[in-house]
Amino acid sequence: MDEMEEELKCPVCGSFYREPLILPCSHSLCQACARNILVQTPEAESPQSRRASGVSSDYDYLDLDKMSLYSEADSGYGSYGGFASAPTTPCQKSPNGVRVFPPAAPPPPPAALAPVPRNACLTCPQCHRSLILDERGLRGFPKNRVLEGVIDRYQQSKAAALRCQLCEKAPKEATAMCEQCDVFYCEPCRLRCHPPRGPLAKHRLVPPAQGRVSRRLSPRKISTCTDHELENHSMYCVQCKMPVCYQCLEEGKHSSHEVKALGAMWKLHKSQLSQALNGLSDRAKEAKEFLVQLRNMVQQIQENSVEFEACLVAQCDALIDALNRRKAQLLSRVNKEHEHKLKVVRDQISHCTVKLRQTTGLMEYCLEVIKENDPSGFLQISDALIRRVHLTEDQWGKGTLTPRMTTDFDLNLDSAPLLQSIHQLDFVQMKVPAPPILQLEECCTHNNSATLSWKQPPLSTVQVEGYILELDDGNGGQFREVYVGKETMCTVDGLHFNSTYSARVKAFNKTGVSQYSKTLVLQTSEDTESEEQTLPFPVPLERFQLRRMSPFSSTLNLQPSFSGRSYFELRSSSHPLSLHSSLQSLNSAGCNFETQSAPYSQLVDIKKLVAVAWFSFDPGSAHSDILFSNDNLTVTCNSYDDRVVLGKTGFSKGLHYWELSIDRYDNHPDPAFGVARVDVLKDVMLGKDDKAWAMYVDNNRSWFMHNNSHTNRTEGGITKGATVGVLLDLTRRTLTFSINEDQQGPVAFENMEGLFFPAVSLNRNVQVTLHTGLPVPEFYTSRASMQ
Repeated sequence: MDEMEEELKCPVCGSFYREPLILPCSHSLCQACARNILVQTPEAESPQSRRASGVSSDYDYLDLDKMSLYSEADSGYGSYGGFASAPTTPCQKSPNGVRVFPPAAPPPPPAALAPVPRNACLTCPQCHRSLILDERGLRGFPKNRVLEGVIDRYQQSKAAALRCQLCEKAPKEATAMCEQCDVFYCEPCRLRCHPPRGPLAKHRLVPPAQGRVSRRLSPRKISTCTDHELENHSMYCVQCKMPVCYQCLEEGKHSSHEVKALGAMWKLHKSQLSQALNGLSDRAKEAKEFLVQLRNMVQQIQENSVEFEACLVAQCDALIDALNRRKAQLLSRVNKEHEHKLKVVRDQISHCTVKLRQTTGLMEYCLEVIKENDPSGFLQISDALIRRVHLTEDQWGKGTLTPRMTTDFDLNLDSAPLLQSIHQLDFVQMKVPAPPILQLEECCTHNNSATLSWKQPPLSTVQVEGYILELDDGNGGQFREVYVGKETMCTVDGLHFNSTYSARVKAFNKTGVSQYSKTLVLQTSEDTESEEQTLPFPVPLERFQLRRMSPFSSTLNLQPSFSGRSYFELRSSSHPLSLHSSLQSLNSAGCNFETQSAPYSQLVDIKKLVAVAWFSFDPGSAHSDILFSNDNLTVTCNSYDDRVVLGKTGFSKGLHYWELSIDRYDNHPDPAFGVARVDVLKDVMLGKDDKAWAMYVDNNRSWFMHNNSHTNRTEGGITKGATVGVLLDLTRRTLTFSINEDQQGPVAFENMEGLFFPAVSLNRNVQVTLHTGLPVPEFYTSRASMQ
């Protein structure tokens, strides 16, 4: 209802209409305001005769509208004047911003209508079209009784609460009004003074607001003809589009026009206005959704601007002092772009909000007009309202609901130019690639060769033209390029035996070069045939602790567990290597360029180092009911029966430890964890056949199982969040299990020989996540040291 208020205010005084008159242009004016803005021409001299004689004065009119808005034939208003041009006298603004013309004389008292001077001219303050009044003056304009009724209802809805008229001291808020007694009652006074019995039982009680409206509106006058004031409107002239009386048909200018029943035309025009409002309502709904979209765009622009500025500042701070001057210019440009986008969107929001408020106000006004029961009063304004509704709907359809600005900042800082070219820094459309990610499960060492594999981040959309692989000299020296190309896998031959190499990779495109990937540390095998040895190997203590927390630390170590071969012998043999790069020597001296910032703190036995078996589950060999996620590190099942899934990597020698965290555990199932041959049965619980060695566990206890033989029942089960550890020691040929880093039962199986794959069996009530590359648990290292 608030949006409708502008429709109910006079464009001259800015207040609610009082005794509104309908002008021939379909706009309305207060009767007093119409008197105030009358312009009087010299006595006995009309504007037409003045222009014909060539005499000009302050009362001459601009040629804004030389044609009559309605002719005598189509309007019915021709008998009391025609339109003229707008006057050139100085104008002023009304309280709501509409231009009006100064009054020719002081305003008369509102009680009566004083005679209008001859040749008086009235200019509509909304459309600026002028009308020369005839001898009837303002009495020739019909009164807008529909608008009066709408204003009364609106003011009643906004008025303060009514008070009881019978309370003696502090009147309470009225709850009812008796239409017969014409008294407002609060609830106690109504029960005491107006009981619903006897003669009072027939009285009609209504809500206070309705009673006030009925009290004020009950004496509403019946609409009468403007030409015959004693006659009521009884018919509707189709040609003139206005209500007429009986005398107008008998002796007036409507005698030869087509006429129809007033009630029928009233219903027809109400129906037409309702249909027009349906289309406008759809437009208003779209406009509201569009405003929400625009406000969201403002928020998105703000967020994108903050993100872009942060990126820009981070890049500029990494450059030398000369870049700081350019940084201010670039930030200024970003802010200017930011302000431009916001200004465009906010201007569109403001424009759309104004139009929507006007549209909503018109809709609410039209709905209130439809509620009127005065056919003649309604028909006096219905045509104009229908045209306004159609015109407003057409205005919404001219591309006004399309954003004029995008939220994205299509700019990117190119930090590749040299220092002497800093003054030429500018934004480019293409971005620098993101640092590649080393695929740890694909990387391996074999004898004196190393195979590395990498990929782009999964969410990166920046085009990459190639990659640069760098290795150091195996002695902590300077990094050198060993491969440049488009491939994402490379095998480097000719490395030194028993050496530790650091590797890293970066991507490039036309814009520039990305940051380096995380550093990967590889240990080549010894060139002897001796059995397992204890190798002194320096490991940063800080790095060791970080790996225990997450396998994806900033510097990772791949160590062979026995001489001449690596943990990845089976994994690497199954991959055809796409590229080979031979290095004759990388032993030249150079500066220590590696980013390994942690100091070498101590010498650690190789048995205590991080296990290098980085692997994931294998979708190719798993049962079809197994569901994979998290880069094949998390599995569950869509069957109530147990299904088996194997790891990608098989082990035949060395010490290997991995863990499985319980992400979901419902209804106390019995998942099984262990190792298996590659041809193990996939549709039964792990350990049911002779191809698997497993521990199955519920929420209270566990058992070891091989070839369907259950042994060593042990108290202690699993819940959601628990961790099951599997330790395969192929040097001692044993398999041991743990729960939450505590050993579960004795050594589960001994005499383990051959090729084993990590294995799990589960059903739909369980979900587990695999963690690899972990250090040997404390319970096992302490037991080994005691032995």
